[in-house]
Amino acid sequence: MLVDPRQVIRKQIRQARQQLSALQQQQAAQSLCRQFLSLPELIKSQHIAIYLHHDGEIATTELIAAFWQLGKSVYLPVLHPFTAGHLIFQRYQATTEMTANKYGIAEPKLNCQDIKVVAELDLILTPLVAFDAHGQRMGMGGGFYDRTFAKQPLAQQRMLGLAHDCQRIDNMPIAAWDVPLPVVITPSAIYRF
Repeated sequence: MLVDPRQVIRKQIRQARQQLSALQQQQAAQSLCRQFLSLPELIKSQHIAIYLHHDGEIATTELIAAFWQLGKSVYLPVLHPFTAGHLIFQRYQATTEMTANKYGIAEPKLNCQDIKVVAELDLILTPLVAFDAHGQRMGMGGGFYDRTFAKQPLAQQRMLGLAHDCQRIDNMPIAAWDVPLPVVITPSAIYRF
């Protein structure tokens, strides 16, 4: 039986980030927030897409709170209700009603008035399982971000990955549909590709 190297990497990196202690997770989130707040891209950005962390991903709650403090508008991904495998982005505030999607991930309850089209998002912060020295990103395997941004090269230039330091690998086996990232931010570094 042939073993898919992407699945092996996905399993190893997910295990590594899940094994981080609560203290390590908290320290990583604080360091990531400091790194991010130093980015020049943040100053000129008003509409920022981010995600709620899940499955050992680096915590995003501190970053979201910092964006709100700076008066930024925050948007979360929502599974597209009509186009399978795609995402839409909806405004997220402290009072937003949330629901669990079919994967058990919290997302805003659909409200068409709060949707922001991708072209109007200034920054798009993406989750990832692993990344490499060339900006290649490996997600959870569903392809939601890849499909959503496949035909939007301008949006791809505004995508930034968020990750723990342990999620960096040397070389990623890539697939034709993979969308590389121009920037990945970890608790200890800002990688520009």
